[in-house]
Amino acid sequence: MDVIYFDNNATTQVDERVVQAMLPYFTTHYGNASSRLHPFGWQAKAAVEKAQEQVAQLLNAEPSEIVFTSGATEAVNLAIKGVAEAYKSKGNHIITLKTEHPAVLDTYYYLAKQGYEVTLLDVDREGILDISNLEAAIRPDTILVSVMMANNETGVLQDIERIGSLCKQREVLFFTDATQQAGKLQIDVQECCIDLLALSAHKFYGPKGIGALYVRRKSPRVSILPQLHGGGHQQNKRSGTLPVPLIAGLGEACQLATEEMWDNSVHISKLKNFFEHQLLDIDGLRINGSTRHRLFNVSNITFPEHLIIAKLNTRFAFSSGSACAGEKQEPSHVLKAMQISDEDIRRSFRFSFGKYNTLSEIASLLETIQKIV
Repeated sequence: MDVIYFDNNATTQVDERVVQAMLPYFTTHYGNASSRLHPFGWQAKAAVEKAQEQVAQLLNAEPSEIVFTSGATEAVNLAIKGVAEAYKSKGNHIITLKTEHPAVLDTYYYLAKQGYEVTLLDVDREGILDISNLEAAIRPDTILVSVMMANNETGVLQDIERIGSLCKQREVLFFTDATQQAGKLQIDVQECCIDLLALSAHKFYGPKGIGALYVRRKSPRVSILPQLHGGGHQQNKRSGTLPVPLIAGLGEACQLATEEMWDNSVHISKLKNFFEHQLLDIDGLRINGSTRHRLFNVSNITFPEHLIIAKLNTRFAFSSGSACAGEKQEPSHVLKAMQISDEDIRRSFRFSFGKYNTLSEIASLLETIQKIV
């Protein structure tokens, strides 16, 4: 029996159009984008520049502000460590949330060991930051605030526009991990006063192994120190031979997201809403995270019986939290920060829907849940 996939926050199926955009750069146009003296290099460089334009369009940024990385984890590390090292003479205080992705939290923990002062802010029971707490936490020596746009486990959305405005007012750099929101909801780095932003292609139907970091070039011009040293590629921000096929795939995924975002959101919203509405009659079931400020594709649910997972996961693919924290085998730090008990966390699972899911697949999942209940 085929397993039905509901784990799109972990990764998505690559769109066939993205695959087709990548293929020529594996075979016909296989040049190095840094080779300046022949057509093979020119073709590769043109593909990279096109992808920069496509990523920039998705974010309302400039192409020159896009730095390609191996994924969101590297982009996060480059942003946080790069800023911390570049601005150390100004201060050594950095701020983030307790519900951030492990890539952010572990980078902050690393910097704490290097002598930086780290403030971890609480969220409320819905997973939302009280911005007055952020305002109170900012000090004269604060150099960076990191707040995730959309949480990977619950889909909870933070008020990025207000946070960005506050950081700009206080002259503190603002970094956001947009890995879950990019390609799903509109992002405007100008309107939201975002100074640095990380994303990853495989979260919105692109290939694994490629991501990008947006770095603002004016008002203010943001400086970051490179974390990889070598040939000085990408304006000396990230050295290494550019993976042109993957970059072309990221660019195509961004282009498709820009064109199809509204239609995808309408389709997936219908699936998620139908799923949740059909579950409301089950006693003891709870949706975790704000129901008003949440991504349209995520349902993080506490079920009344832990045994439900054993009967579901043979037919359906879903998760108990972040795939990137799967090796740790610990209760979700996101749900713990939302004051959910360890017992309830063990009975909580994330269903994340994508554009390839269908209503009949949702109906099959619901039928199975109802039989178990």
